[in-house]
Amino acid sequence: MYLPPHFEQDDVGKIHGLIRDYPLGILVTAGPEGVDANHLPFLLDPDRGPQGTLLCHVARANPVWRALAGCGAESLVVFQGPGAYVSPSLYETKRTAHEVVPTYNYAAVHARGRVIVHDDPRWVAGVVGRLTRIFEQGRDDPWKMSDAPPAFIEEKLSAIVGLELPIARLEAKWKMSQNRNAADRQGVLEGLDASAHPADRAVAAMMKAEETGSAG
Repeated sequence: MYLPPHFEQDDVGKIHGLIRDYPLGILVTAGPEGVDANHLPFLLDPDRGPQGTLLCHVARANPVWRALAGCGAESLVVFQGPGAYVSPSLYETKRTAHEVVPTYNYAAVHARGRVIVHDDPRWVAGVVGRLTRIFEQGRDDPWKMSDAPPAFIEEKLSAIVGLELPIARLEAKWKMSQNRNAADRQGVLEGLDASAHPADRAVAAMMKAEETGSAG
């Protein structure tokens, strides 16, 4: 990932927060057939390893787990946070020098490590249970694995395989107009915050958090 210093995010807490808020990651692997990408919801265990561990599962019919088993190669998981188009009209500079062009603000995380394959129903059941509790929390009537017949759950668990990725390296990019002057950043923040598009407002919230953090 191209990572200019002014866009680099090195706060592990904020990086882990993005993974939790946007858990659908892209597992990128390379094998004999070339580069492969699988879109998977991940569970982050922040206390396992110095930078955390990612847990997920894939369909047994998915060949990726067999390719990963015992290969020892490093894999990449990409998490994409909110993103928003930034119009030159939002910059204060447009009203003075006019030397402005469009861009895109976004946040992204790259996590690298070697995947451990778990073809073990008990291990997989534990991860599925934790994922379910996280995604169901806050609902009026949260679904639990125990709501379904045991034989049905056992059948479904036998059809999936677990993956564990201890994070060896984290890279994160918060492209939030840090390369613009204060007036331009404020114009972008206010313009995106007033947008009807939820993603624009999410970027504005991240910009606001960064400005507050810098001030503190």
